[in-house]
Amino acid sequence: MADPYSILGVSRNASEKEIKSAYRKLAKELHPDRNADNPKAAERFSQVTNAYDLLSDKDKRAQFDRGEIDGDGNPTAPFGFGGGGGGYSAQGHPGAGGFEFRSGGAGGGADFSDIFEGLFGGAGAGGRQAGGFGGGFGRRNAQPQRGANVAYRLAVDFIDAATRATQRITLQDGKTIDVKLPAGVEDGTQMRLKGKGQPGPGGAGDAILTIEVRKHPFFTRDGDDVRLDLPITLAEAVRGAKVKVPTVDGPVMLSIPAGSTSGRTLRLKGKGFTTKDDRRGDQFVTLAIDIPADDARLKAFVEDWQDTRNPRAALGV
Repeated sequence: MADPYSILGVSRNASEKEIKSAYRKLAKELHPDRNADNPKAAERFSQVTNAYDLLSDKDKRAQFDRGEIDGDGNPTAPFGFGGGGGGYSAQGHPGAGGFEFRSGGAGGGADFSDIFEGLFGGAGAGGRQAGGFGGGFGRRNAQPQRGANVAYRLAVDFIDAATRATQRITLQDGKTIDVKLPAGVEDGTQMRLKGKGQPGPGGAGDAILTIEVRKHPFFTRDGDDVRLDLPITLAEAVRGAKVKVPTVDGPVMLSIPAGSTSGRTLRLKGKGFTTKDDRRGDQFVTLAIDIPADDARLKAFVEDWQDTRNPRAALGV
């Protein structure tokens, strides 16, 4: 695999935000759903995903920058010569899909599981896995390759994303599974389903879900909060009222203070998106007084009523 920075088109001192932005742009252009007749795009999509997988992990990125691992996440010299005299043995890491390397000689053990954990294709891109050495120097034994990862795009309704509703998806083999959306889910969030990819001699690959959050007709997202413009009548604004307001959790009653004006914003606590630390954002409701276009009684009222204030004084006019 080439330099992950070059693959994403970012500099080596790029911030996490710049790396994420570059990945999203490329993933959107190269996604298999949009390039069904272009196998090169699918291959490029896989490279971009692998590069992001490495650079989005602070530990792996630091190891790559120090030259300890290559672009595939493999150690540049995993079987080095040391004073302990022992070799290394590779063991499967049950339930994690990664590998754990431990020293076979004196002088302590070196744990490389963080290098291989979570990379696309298990121990490295393309499913390469390390064989073992016993008693100092030995012959490298090839391990069976895992099956390929399979990329999926999952379109999720706005309200489902906000409430983390369970989603039912159909896999390539025709089987359906239920998936719980993660805390902090947003457009472009990726989920990994272990062992739900292509079968292989060394075990099945993973399914990689890229979340696409659909737009809502009247809710908008602002970070972890939800915003809504709420029309109210002139009478509700003048006298105050309790009105029913939609939220992602269903309608609730909201008190409109007497004398409210258009643009006033009220807060409904805990009615936003779930954050990564499992809290809920809020919903902010901005009032908009809705005046009827042609109401004779309202016209007659304002003809006999004068407001001597200048509501634009703060604007200097």
